[in-house]
Amino acid sequence: MKVYVGNLPWSVGDSELADLFSPFGAVQSAQVVADRDTGRSRGFGFVEMSDSEARAAIEDLNGREVESRALRVNEAQSKSR
Repeated sequence: MKVYVGNLPWSVGDSELADLFSPFGAVQSAQVVADRDTGRSRGFGFVEMSDSEARAAIEDLNGREVESRALRVNEAQSKSR
C-alpha cells in the first residue's frame, strides 16, 4: 500500500521518513518529494509497505507532531489526469 505523508518538516529526508515508519514493519520505499528547481523538500512524501502494516502506521502517525508540525498520514489516492 502506498501511504501519503503531508505537512512534513523541511528537515525530513527519505531516510528519516523511512525511520518514522519502520517501527510498524518493513518499509519498501520512502520518498520525500523535492522541488524540481531548488531540490528543497515540498513538505510531503510517500511510503510503501504492506497493507496491514501501513494501516497501523496511518492509525498511529496521523496527527502526530514532528518538529512542531502535525503530520497528515493517509492512504495515497491515484492521481487523476
